[in-house]
Parts: sequence; structure tokens; C-alpha cells
Amino acid sequence: MMSETLFNKEDSKLVADLYRLSKKSPKLVRSHAYDALSDPTISITSWKMDEFKYYDVPSPFPTLTRGLFTRLLPSKDNKEPRYQIIARGYDKFFNIGEVPWTDWSSMQAHTGPDYTLSVKSNGCIIFIAPLSSSKLIVTSKHALGSMQGVEETHSQAGHRWLKRHMALKGKSEAALAAALWERRWTAVAELCDDNFEEHVLPYPPEKSGLHLHGINETGKAFCTLPASTVDEFADEWGFIKTSTLVLKSISEVKQFTDEIAKTGMWKGEPLEGFVVRTHIVHPKHDSASHDRAPPYPPGSSFFFKVKFDEPYMMYRDWREITKILLSAKGPLNDAKIPKSKLKRKETQLYIKWVKEEIRQNRGAFSEFSKGKGIIATRERFLKWSECNQWKDPSEELESSQPTEFGKTIILPVAIPGCGKTTVSVALAHLFCFGHTQSDDAQTKKSGPTFIKNVVELLKKHDVVIADKNNHMRQHREALQQATSKLHQPVRLLALNWNLEKPLAMVHRLCADRVFSRGENHQTLRADTVAKYHEDVIWQFIRDREELAVNEVNDIIDMEVEDSLEAALARAVDGCVQILGYEKPSQESIDEAVRVAQEYVPKAKKATEKGKKAPEPRYYGILPEIDLLDVISTRLDEAEDVPVNGKAFWRALVGNGRVTNRPHVTFVHQKNLPGQKELWGRCRAIHLMFDPPFFSFHLGHLLWNDKVMALTVEDFSLAASDDSTDAYAGQGHMFVSQLHEDIRNVLHITVGTANCNIQPVEAKALVEAWRKGERAGIGSLEIEGFSAKGRIKGLTY
Repeated sequence: MMSETLFNKEDSKLVADLYRLSKKSPKLVRSHAYDALSDPTISITSWKMDEFKYYDVPSPFPTLTRGLFTRLLPSKDNKEPRYQIIARGYDKFFNIGEVPWTDWSSMQAHTGPDYTLSVKSNGCIIFIAPLSSSKLIVTSKHALGSMQGVEETHSQAGHRWLKRHMALKGKSEAALAAALWERRWTAVAELCDDNFEEHVLPYPPEKSGLHLHGINETGKAFCTLPASTVDEFADEWGFIKTSTLVLKSISEVKQFTDEIAKTGMWKGEPLEGFVVRTHIVHPKHDSASHDRAPPYPPGSSFFFKVKFDEPYMMYRDWREITKILLSAKGPLNDAKIPKSKLKRKETQLYIKWVKEEIRQNRGAFSEFSKGKGIIATRERFLKWSECNQWKDPSEELESSQPTEFGKTIILPVAIPGCGKTTVSVALAHLFCFGHTQSDDAQTKKSGPTFIKNVVELLKKHDVVIADKNNHMRQHREALQQATSKLHQPVRLLALNWNLEKPLAMVHRLCADRVFSRGENHQTLRADTVAKYHEDVIWQFIRDREELAVNEVNDIIDMEVEDSLEAALARAVDGCVQILGYEKPSQESIDEAVRVAQEYVPKAKKATEKGKKAPEPRYYGILPEIDLLDVISTRLDEAEDVPVNGKAFWRALVGNGRVTNRPHVTFVHQKNLPGQKELWGRCRAIHLMFDPPFFSFHLGHLLWNDKVMALTVEDFSLAASDDSTDAYAGQGHMFVSQLHEDIRNVLHITVGTANCNIQPVEAKALVEAWRKGERAGIGSLEIEGFSAKGRIKGLTY
């Protein structure tokens, strides 16, 4: 009879649907079986959905829950299997603007009061649910029990804290199990314990433990209990209560969170953000947001989140930078720190400070890689910065530079295809600037000739555009030296095209522009046969040296992906602000755009006769992806990652061993002639005028003591590909003809431990893992990340 009391027809059907879907599409829905610790005779199944598909409407899943644990019930008469839901998490919820239904206007139309804002705790989610009227299970989001290579898992730490809370209240686990069993509830808490694992925000001893922030009804439908009930339950059973605030309208929520976002502080403490809990209502009449309605019926519980970038994101950057520095094998100044983390002045100062701290007392950081000492390090820096007046480089520059300039040189810092010349031509037309191009200097020693031309133009113009890529430091230094002794102080103003996007994206945009301009250039003209110009652009990307703040007096930040109109707007605004020019009318700007588009170079350098483009060494797809961002984000969010995996990653980053041009190889010269047919199909796509995009999901991050790699799943023609029908058809054909043996070894080599290890080791790693040979191989599932790119013939 017990199984009858546990049986719920709707719940059982949901689980059966998950099994069917998992069998049909194993990459869409996956399950993992665990033995229940309180009763090893019972097998608990944890369910995991493809993170990408939570965004789809209609949903491909029979439930939107994240965190679902089920069991098979005893069945008589060999009837269809019957299932019970043991623990149920929240349904997947999103940040503001992350999906159409979390747009403010959509929520105005489709949600209703009250709006309960609860602090987004900075820890790890824990589910506490009854296995019976006297036994509990304690899980993390997707797992329970121990894990090889992890000293104490999140579920084990959560269970340890549960016992501690129960003891302080004089309660037993059996009593808690009975209370949850009677109501069919799942308690949802956040494990916050800096002694177990530090995150970004600190939790003092009195706030360490399980922060109860929700109680869900354990069933198919998402139904969560009000904050008052949750708080009463926390008081009764010894959990830490989560701070909440109730507001009456979505406009109040927006106004309140906008204000908090200015500082990232509430009640005097920093926070990551708020989870807003409300419910779905029938849409207001005349609503224009019907197509952005949440995927829930009226009456359903509904969550969304409001996250704050500061100071949370800055603190997280400091943590990651410190780990990178500690993992570096050579001098700390040679450690490779991602450029995306260097934008804040506070972070630049932190880097200088922490390098000195590491040099003086590395022992103080002995536990940092294990998640210990992160907050103490940050607090030492903040205390130090309060007591020391330390100017950052840009402030020192401002205090030392002259206040009046007689002349200005505008120097692009770019690579071919960024649009530097078209922007330069347009600026010169708008403001009557002097303009000279290095490509017009046809002498044997073109560099000195170009510098001479710049200096000569300064005699006639107050502003001269030194139109050259200036991508290397020596080019900028040559301009500095040539103007340092002039009678009037000369301002150096950089038009700096940053390369902070994935390099494959930067290369594709620039290469397409070079291809489109064809013969309309003095030296670098499109190679329509072998696309040799693409190799030239890669060479510029490899050689480019980042512009330092002390190399120039002012910088106008430019973006590679901007259209000519957008790029010119950035440059014009910078000239108006920095040089004090009056902003031209829109008609004048439009005219300048036309002039730039019609520009034809005065002279062209003759093409070298007999020069043959090098043959590709291999063909592969260049995914437009930032490995540093993807892997760091996943490792930050993942539970129970083996220590050696995190350590290997930090070492790769700190020692500059992460590949700067990720690629997925299809066929290599070494495979010829055995794969001649595949080589030919790749070559045909590479040579297309408008090649199609291909896409794939990232499967698992794999590593051993030699190499780290990402597996590639679901390789296909990109759904949003806008190539011509004929070319898209060839793309579909390429995918359909790709042999399973090739698909199974597709991967991205993330990096090797040292230069003596060949990247081909990544292929062997993936092959072994696919065959189930897991000894010595660490793995972590990569959720929610995909990439796209084009197939290219590559020479290095």
C-alpha cells in the first residue's frame, strides 16, 4: 500500500516522458542513477536537460525544472513502470532581458503582485527532501553523495550543515523527514560556507550554513510557497533565513533595483542580485507583448532575476586574476591575463598590488587554488588602497602632459580590413585634416618615407592622419620620436580598434571586407583563387601589440564589427570631444561616408610575379568563441570539479598556453591520400565567395596531465545562416556526408602543458574518452555554450 500512497499519475507520466525523450534524444535529456545514502537499496535518478533548450518556445521538455530527482516505485502485475518525484527544484529562470518574457514590458503585462525580492545568495544550491517519513536525501543541483577526486562534495557539505542546524534546534533528521513527507515539500537552500568553499561575497561564521530561500511542492507543476511560510519553516528547523522585500508593482521593482545597481549594495553589504518571485496573470487587455508571454499558464509561480555587475563582477575578476598569477611558472609580469578583465582602473591597481604580495609572501596564497583566502586577500587590498594614495598610469600621464597642443597626429591602431582608411578618408573630408597613407609610400624603405610625409603635412595642417596599421609598438614609437623635437607640442590621438572579440570573428569580418574591396587597395588585394589574403590578416593579428596607455595622449575606442557609419560616428564624437571641433551636420557626415565609399587609391604596387600562395596544412572550422570566457565561466559555476582540472586550467592561462586561435580540424595533410575526398569537399567550401556558417555545441571539457580539450557535439549547418540557397545546400550536404568516425573525434584543443607536447594529443584524449577509457582523464560537462564558424584552409 505504501507505493500507492506515493503514486501520483501526473508525476509518474512526467518521469515516463523524460525516459522516452532521453531514449529518443539522449543529448537533450540525460539521467544519472545514485544510491540513496539513507537507504542504499533505493536508486535515485537525477535528471539534466540541455541548457540551450530552456530558451525555446514551445519547450521541448515536459518540465522546466532545474534539479529533479525521481525513483522507480514497486509495481505489481508487471504493469507499466510507475515513478515518484523525490525532490523538485525551481523552474529555470532568467535575468532581465535574457529571454523575451523577462523584458520589463512583458512582465508588466503578464505578472501580478506581490513581487517578493529575495537576496541572491552567493553559494551552491542544496535540495532537502524526504525519501520516506523518516529518511532524507540531501543533494546539490544534480548530484548526491561522493565523487572521485573531490574531498567533500557540495551535497556532503550540505548534509553536514543540515545535521549541525538540526542539533542546535534539538531536532532530528527523522522529524524533518516526517514534516516534509506529510506536506510533499522540497526545501531549497543555499550552502554558504567560506571554510568549505569561498565564492565572491563573504559569509562570516554567524551567516555560514544553509540559507533557506524556498520550499517547493514536490510535483510536476512549479508551485513554490510564500516567503512567510519559508521564514517560519527556517525558524522552526534552524536554517538561516534569506532577506526578502515585498513590492506591489513591476515598476517599483525596476525603480528599486535600478537604484541598488548604482552601488551593488543593500543594507550596507554587497550582493550579486535579487531573485524576484511572483506569479503569472491573464495578460492585461490591449497588451502588445503577447508574443513575449512567459511559457506558463495563469496562476503559475514565476521567477526572474536582477543581477548587478558591480562590485560583484570586479571581485570575481580579482579572484580569477590571482589564480592565473599563482599558476604562472615564469615571471609574474609574463603571466597572460585576459584583456577583458583589465578594463577597470581598480583592477589594474589590484594586479600591481597582488603581484608584489605574491613575490613577498607566496605562502599566504597556499590555499587560494582550493577556494580559501580569496576574501581575505581582497580585504587586504581594499584596506591597503584606503590608506595609500596610488595613482593609476592614466592619472600620472594626465598630470605630466602639457595642457596645450599645437598639433595632433591621429594614428589608427588596427589590422587590415578594420576600416581605418575609409574612416580616415571620411574624417579628412569632414574636418579638412591632413591625410597620408603608408601604402602610398612606394619606396624601398617605406617606413621612413611615411614618417617624413607625416611631419611634412604637420607644417600645413593642425591635424594629420597617419594612416597605417600601427599595430606594432615600434610603429607608434617612430611617430613619437619624429615629433618629440618639434617646436609645438604634438598630441598623439589613437583610433584604437580593439581585438577583444573572438579572433576568428575579427578575422572573418576583416577578411570579408578585404575580399569585398577586391582590387581597390595599393598592396593587399583579395586573392579570389586561394584566399591568400586571409593568411596575411592572421599574420597581422599574431603580430599586433596591445596599445599601452602611456604610448599616446588620448584614445578613441573603435569596434571591428561596426559599419562604416557607426565607426565614423565614434571617430567624429571623439574628435569633437578631444579636439574641440564643432560636430558636423548629418548631411555633412552622410557626404563624408559617400566620399569614403567611392575612394580609390592613387597608386597600386605591382603584384609579385610567380608568387604562389602556400597550400593549407589542414582544413577546419574556426569557431567564433572566447575559450577564456567559456571555460572560466563554466568552472566558476560547476559543482565538485576535481582539483586537478582547475589547477590545469589555471596553469594553461597563467603560462599563456591557451590556444589563441581555437579550431576544429576535419582533415590534415598527413591524412592524405586516405581522406582525399574529404579534403576536396573542405577545399570547395573554403573557396566559396559566401561560405556557409556551421554550428555546434560544446560537450565536455576533458583533460589529463598533458592536454585539455573540448568535445564537439551536434555539428550542423547554422540555423541562422543567411548564405545563398545554393551554398547553404552545399553546407547541408557537407554535414550529411561527414562520416561518424570523423564526428566522434571532432574537438577543440584548449592547450598543452608545455611546448614539447603536440596538440594532436588532444585527439588521442578524445578518442580514449569516447571509447570509455576514463582512467587518468578528468571531465566536466559544458552546459549552455555553442559556437559557429566557417571552414577554412589553414597554414599553421
